[in-house]
Amino acid sequence: MPEGLTLDAPRPEDGAALWRIARDSRTLDLNSSYSYLLWCRDFAGTSVVARNADGEPVGFITGYVRPPRPLTLLIWQVAVDEAARGRGLAAAMLDGLAARVAREAGIDGIETTVTPDNTPSNRLFTSFAERHGARMEKEVLFDAGVFPESGHEPEVLYRIGPVTSLTGLAPLTTR
Repeated sequence: MPEGLTLDAPRPEDGAALWRIARDSRTLDLNSSYSYLLWCRDFAGTSVVARNADGEPVGFITGYVRPPRPLTLLIWQVAVDEAARGRGLAAAMLDGLAARVAREAGIDGIETTVTPDNTPSNRLFTSFAERHGARMEKEVLFDAGVFPESGHEPEVLYRIGPVTSLTGLAPLTTR
């Protein structure tokens, strides 16, 4: 974990900060501010926020357990504030979140979708699979043609697992 930062479950009052971090990333599909408030309320148990020494969010991962695949954590968005980048925070958040959800919900795999041009996310999930000795499969989940807006790249589904090392990871620290 990068020095001076802690991992925590998000709270509804973090929603505005998560929305700003996502907006300022200039790479994520920005959801409504209301959706981030709801996410922090309804999916806090399967999401994580990184806080600086002042308790302010500087990164987050949103996720949920897939209803038809209850042992799979789907990662929705990963974002790190520009000032906190380059310190391994995304990997620390992913490891911490996966370990917590493995202990609490018994998950043993992760899914996410990544566009081909998103090099940081491609590296993040590939290195997660390598760190945990897990198999990773990729396939196009949504082709570019199904998106209503032109120019959207395909979304490639990453399936990582089984990951048996998750419960041995360090727990999230909370305030």
